[in-house]
Amino acid sequence: MATETIEVSGHIVDSLLLAKILDTILDAGCDYEITEFDIGKTSLDTSRARIEVRGDDDLLGPLLDSLQIHGANRVGQSDARLVPAERDGVLPLGFYSTTNLATEVRVDGRWLTVENPEMDCALVVRDGHARTAPMHRVVAGDAVAVGSDGVRVQAPAHARDTQVFEFMASEVSSEKPKALLVARVADRLRAARERGGKILVVCGPAVVHTGGAPDLSRLVSAGWIDVLFAGNGFAAHDIEANVLGTSLGVSVLEGVPTEGGHANHIRVINEVRRHGSIAAAVDAGFVTGGVMHACVKAGVPFVLAGSIRDDGPLPDVISDTVAAADALREHIPGVTAALMLASTLHAIATGNCLPAGVETFCVDINQAVVTKLADRGSHQALGVVTDVGLFVRQLVDHLLGPGSAGDD
Repeated sequence: MATETIEVSGHIVDSLLLAKILDTILDAGCDYEITEFDIGKTSLDTSRARIEVRGDDDLLGPLLDSLQIHGANRVGQSDARLVPAERDGVLPLGFYSTTNLATEVRVDGRWLTVENPEMDCALVVRDGHARTAPMHRVVAGDAVAVGSDGVRVQAPAHARDTQVFEFMASEVSSEKPKALLVARVADRLRAARERGGKILVVCGPAVVHTGGAPDLSRLVSAGWIDVLFAGNGFAAHDIEANVLGTSLGVSVLEGVPTEGGHANHIRVINEVRRHGSIAAAVDAGFVTGGVMHACVKAGVPFVLAGSIRDDGPLPDVISDTVAAADALREHIPGVTAALMLASTLHAIATGNCLPAGVETFCVDINQAVVTKLADRGSHQALGVVTDVGLFVRQLVDHLLGPGSAGDD
């Protein structure tokens, strides 16, 4: 049997990360022995464990790669093996596939910090700097890390001031106290702003359908949102609600379908296309309110990523999905908190691009939706099961003061 020694440090006990690592070793058909274990004395202290892992050669290699996702690294690593890419957009065989955890790579005996942690990318070293790069951005000649030797990651951070969310991380339930959760999310957004971080919001059409758009626009206008990601549907229905008073043909005031309302979103898309852009439609006075109007007026950048089912689409929508993902990446630096509001596809797409250090709150009425981000590898995603319109309204009350939500 082969033997390897791994080490993991951080808040590995109270976060149950150590237990997860040990279970993973046994589940893989291998065995272990904890040779060193230093436990932090206070809630602020970190712990460190050194573990000897034994197993068959064909099991041990893949196991060590999977353990690195949890921040467990080989002890005594050598320099990373860097292999030049032979073709644009094609990685060398055996390339290291990144996580979204803080990562370092060893080059010429020196550990370089990877500047933009993102999952499912290549690790490229250029001019003394290490960066993640999606496959399509790698060009011939780029030095790409192959294998996991010389690469180490940090264990997922365990935020001490967010312990109120611990019960959400293990089991998302519709029976959790919503008022407390909204208040805590508001506290985390304030903390992000006080640290100088940017706040990202990712929106699905249900934000408009549930009446949350006016309250979200207040957050944008008040400076609480720094960047917005969405799709054609959200923007189209937000503009439809402002121009025609309906969302997918249903009156936003009375909640009943309107005659011919099924075509309302198509009609407003057509008029925005006539103006040439959402900003031009706002400047011309065609769009006078709503979230997209607030973004234009406040100078908040937005990225609208398209899909094959889009009507129109609006002229601002990026229909090339690869280009849309690249546009998302351009706005992620500096983001420290993200709100995923009633969105599945766009939330997952965004979560795949976010570093693990970004506090991410996923809000949806569907319990299954709020667990998808964590299932897809976004360790930091925490779920709140509730009506998104009510959530945004209560969030406005906490951030802008009681009575601010719902006031026109």
